[in-house]
Order: sequence, then C-alpha cells, then structure tokens
Amino acid sequence: MAPALALDSQYNFQTPVTKVADDILGLHMSMFWICVAIFVAVFGVMFYSIWAHRKSKGAVAATFHESTAVEIAWTIIPVIILVVMAWPATKLVLAQKDTSAPDITIKATGYQWKWSYDYVQGEGQGISFYSTLSTPRAQIDRGEWKGDNYLLEVDNPVYVPVGKKVRVLLTAQDVIHAWWVPAFGVKQDAIPGVVRDTWFRAEKEGVYRGNCVELCGKDHGFMPIVVHVVSPEAYAAWVAGKMKPAAAPAVAAAS
Repeated sequence: MAPALALDSQYNFQTPVTKVADDILGLHMSMFWICVAIFVAVFGVMFYSIWAHRKSKGAVAATFHESTAVEIAWTIIPVIILVVMAWPATKLVLAQKDTSAPDITIKATGYQWKWSYDYVQGEGQGISFYSTLSTPRAQIDRGEWKGDNYLLEVDNPVYVPVGKKVRVLLTAQDVIHAWWVPAFGVKQDAIPGVVRDTWFRAEKEGVYRGNCVELCGKDHGFMPIVVHVVSPEAYAAWVAGKMKPAAAPAVAAAS
C-alpha cells in the first residue's frame, strides 16, 4: 500500500480504495522519486563541476574529442530508465482497461448539468434515476455556511456493494462530460454518440465523491458524483427499495 504520509497529505492524491487507485498512487510516487534522484545526480554533478573547476582555482577549459563510450552510456542509461518507468505504467493502463466479467454494469449519461444512471446488468438491473446537485441554492447564491461537502452533494447517489467489480458505461446527451471519482482511480470522458467504459472494485465501505472534470458549460461546477459503497446486505435493501416504486404501476395495471 502507499505510504501513510502520502495518503494523509492534502497535497497528494485522495486515499485510494481500489487496487487500481492504489497502484496509480504507488506509480506516481515511484516516478516522483526517480525524477528526484535524476535531478539530484545531474545538478549535483553540475554544481560540483562549477565549484571544483572554477577559474579562481586556476582551472582551464578542457580540450578533448568525443568519447564513444560516453555517448553509448548516455544513450543506454536513459533507455533503461524509460523501460523501468514504462513497464509498470503499461501494466497499470492495461489493468484500467480490463472491464471484463463485471458483477454489476451501470450506464452513466452526462447532461447539462446532471447525471443519469441505469443499472443494466447484475443485481439491481432495471433501476434508473437522475442524480443532481442538492446543495441548497442559498449556500451558492448568498454565500451561507458551505459545509464540508459543498457542491459535492446529490439527491440520488449511486449505490454499489463493496468488493464487487462495477463496470461503468459512459456516454453523454449533449456535450462532452467526464466521470471522475479520484478514490477509485477512475476518470473517463462521456462523449455524445459514443459509449466508453471503465471499472472499479471498491474495497472499503464509505461515501466517495467526484465531479465532472470536462468543461461542459456554465454549470460545469454543479455536476457532482456521489457513490455509496455499502455491504452486500445494505445494497440488497437499497435495490429492494428502488424496485418497489417501479413495481407499483405494474401491480396497479394488472389489478
């Protein structure tokens, strides 16, 4: 898992709750320290050379011809560094794209400026609802106390069971939007006329929040995403509660 210091810092990623998000943070920190090491090595040699070979010490400019060994070294070493960096990055990208064998599939459609969700496969299939911002307008218009989740509250959050693979199909009705939940390591564009997909498997129960992160119009900042990750029992109860209103018209029509 990622270092606790990185997780608790307000300057780093949110605490990951999926393996992909944890791998993203781990890769990020690995690349960061590799870059730090290269920076220290290159600038360390440069500043030492400036100090040790300064004119006041009698140093004179070197005269030498090219060195084949040096040129081979400064070609091979960067290639090795790039391969070392690219190998885990490629594995992570492939893992991010592996949407096969989901337990639940949810279609998310972006609108100006809300989301609609349709459970199209797995437990909960047939559930559909819109999810819109629920932050009171008074907080937005009159600058009242904004609370901890200002502009990150919705009337109908998404519910998923903990430990299950959830595939999310993304599209849009009007302009390009993007579905982003940082704790899941998920960010995928929703494009009109195109269906793209992503996935996550949350390993910890909780409430996780995100946003539309593709500039989509004047209310772009009012398209939050809220996902409740709950126990299988709580999820089954939520599904049953959502199914009752849908079943009522059918029962009334049959009678």
